[in-house]
Amino acid sequence: MPKNVCGSTEKTVRVVIGLAIFGVGWYYQSLWGLIGLVPITTAVVGWCPLSYIFGTNTCEVRPSTKA
Repeated sequence: MPKNVCGSTEKTVRVVIGLAIFGVGWYYQSLWGLIGLVPITTAVVGWCPLSYIFGTNTCEVRPSTKA
């Protein structure tokens, strides 16, 4: 499974959004807060299923050294 989530900025944003969603769910004592675990997990793992489906990839493409 190749990574499609790279960069510290994107991962940080995903973690912050995930913590915010989780925190709101915790405050309101709702199971909807568990949805916040999804962006946190995608940041940690480095792979997002929605990015895969839409064909987006934020990892830089390294030029091949093979001639």
